[in-house]
Amino acid sequence: MSQGSGSVLVGIYQPGTTLLHRLPVGVKVVALGVLSLSIVLVRSMPASFAFLAVALLLVSVARVRLRTLWRAARSILLLAAFVAAFQWWWYGGAKAIESFVDLVTLALAAVVVTATTSVNAMLDAVVRWLGPFRRIGVKPERVALAFALAIGALPGTVTLAHETRDAARARGLGRHPRAYLSPFVIRVVARAMETGDALHARGIGDD
Repeated sequence: MSQGSGSVLVGIYQPGTTLLHRLPVGVKVVALGVLSLSIVLVRSMPASFAFLAVALLLVSVARVRLRTLWRAARSILLLAAFVAAFQWWWYGGAKAIESFVDLVTLALAAVVVTATTSVNAMLDAVVRWLGPFRRIGVKPERVALAFALAIGALPGTVTLAHETRDAARARGLGRHPRAYLSPFVIRVVARAMETGDALHARGIGDD
């Protein structure tokens, strides 16, 4: 995996035997949802730092390697800093710090779930959760396949973005958005069409 693709929160599963590794996928997903909702609803500086302490505790319990943590969350940190800068301009320093801490907390929690849950385990869980909907025409295996393709496409898409950006810079067009966006969109669409053709050739997706 290239340096650019390593910044997304996929492909960072870290095998282990910690309590968080042993928890069922559903428990971790629900816990992440509850934590995220709590962060959104509870708006105060002390609460933000309390949630951050919880996230750091989870990172410690899961024994996430610092290198893995940094590789997965660095792009989120840049986004958090960008959002905090605007918050500082609009609402002041207190609001900016609160927003920054909240985003970092969400990133850490997401890293913990991703680092302690293999992609196969997540896909198996998706199939189980959607099983009851078979009677109304839902095909869990296809949904899981789409989920897997989405996960697999993220690193490749980020890689394409970095390659296209570097190519534009090499031509001296790094400051022209169209010189970057147009080739990037074309390459993403071409890759999607190649994937669709490959699946169709194998009879996947045919009714």
